[in-house]
Amino acid sequence: MLALMLAALPLTRESLTRFVTLADISVTTSNAPQIIGHFQMRRRLRLAAMAIAVPVTGLTNDPLYLVLAWCAVTLSSEVRLRAPVYRTTWLLGLAIAVAGSGFFLAQRPVTAARVAHLAILFLVTAAVFLAAKRQRSLYLGGTAMVLAAAFLTPGQPIPARFTEYSTPRPYARGWTDVEKVTKVAPPTCVWVNQMDDSCRYWRIDGSPIPQAAPYLIRTGGAPTRAPFIASPDKKAVVYVDYTNRRMTHQSETGAHPLTGPLTDAQVPTATFAGQSRYVALVRDGAQIIDTTTWASVTIPAVQRVHDLNEAGIVASTASHVMVVDHRGETLMRTPVESSKDSYNLRPDGKRLVVVGDAQSALDTYDVRTGKRLFHVVPHFGSDFLRVGLGWAEDGRFLVRTYNDDLVYAVDLATGAAERMKHG
Repeated sequence: MLALMLAALPLTRESLTRFVTLADISVTTSNAPQIIGHFQMRRRLRLAAMAIAVPVTGLTNDPLYLVLAWCAVTLSSEVRLRAPVYRTTWLLGLAIAVAGSGFFLAQRPVTAARVAHLAILFLVTAAVFLAAKRQRSLYLGGTAMVLAAAFLTPGQPIPARFTEYSTPRPYARGWTDVEKVTKVAPPTCVWVNQMDDSCRYWRIDGSPIPQAAPYLIRTGGAPTRAPFIASPDKKAVVYVDYTNRRMTHQSETGAHPLTGPLTDAQVPTATFAGQSRYVALVRDGAQIIDTTTWASVTIPAVQRVHDLNEAGIVASTASHVMVVDHRGETLMRTPVESSKDSYNLRPDGKRLVVVGDAQSALDTYDVRTGKRLFHVVPHFGSDFLRVGLGWAEDGRFLVRTYNDDLVYAVDLATGAAERMKHG
């Protein structure tokens, strides 16, 4: 478009003066109209040529046609004239153009565009040599055209900008039953050429699970392993289905979808709870699913599920810990003291024990009233409280220590601790 605008510039006194000076023409009152007419005719012809060359260049993405249109008017008007100038420049440019064309023919594939450029180079060369005498504009125009024919090539489309990781090639997938989960091994290769390489799969006891998605790809990041969670009783797993992209629960009785189709960015964190009966899916809230009835309850704003049994659910938001029943109704709420605290709900749902990380204390709450009943700091000699394990049959609370990894039964009212013989 810029070349077309240049060709359409109006004729000025400065351009006429420059033309007659370069052409070494003496201007008189008798030849001035002829000189102006000649210059105007060349301008009109160049504008017409450029009007054709611009759309052709746009369609072919080849800039050679702009050079040809600009210089062809000079070549056609001067091919019969007699004025010897700039012969050395022409011969040097022609030699460079021939050498360049030969190099490209030897090193690159022969294309239709390259053949067209060679034909133009030969035609321009023949036109210049057919002139009985040559002048400056003829030599320079011919030199520009042969060099353009040799070295200008059609523009190539910009190659697709691939991210560091791209989608793997599709490959055949199968199905593996899940009966018992002893050992789970994750995928270890992101993309490989082997279609059935076992490193692409989640594996249970060495057997690949091709129905489980191995990786998730989120915007702006590297692939991360998709969730694949085994239940504590080693009888079930939860994963992202490779085909339909649903969170799926699978056991020896078969597979059951837990969600609708998800994008990789929507995949939640999954955990088993309540002796493997329940599955908690957490992302911008929690969804608790009973795997015996497939009933579910949604708790908004929850960031983590701590404990879960038939009596209720212990979950935390950014600021509070709450106990919720399986209908989604809040039974109790208390502020979060530390993100490292752990929580245990008694099987009957009447007591909540908070295992404090900072003070190694045990706080017992009445779930019905939300009132704290007891605050004790049990002592374990030189060891420290690590985590709560739940309740013993006699009603005492079981905990595990840090250093010796021992199990103690603690009286929540007095803090008295007794080491269990088989911890």
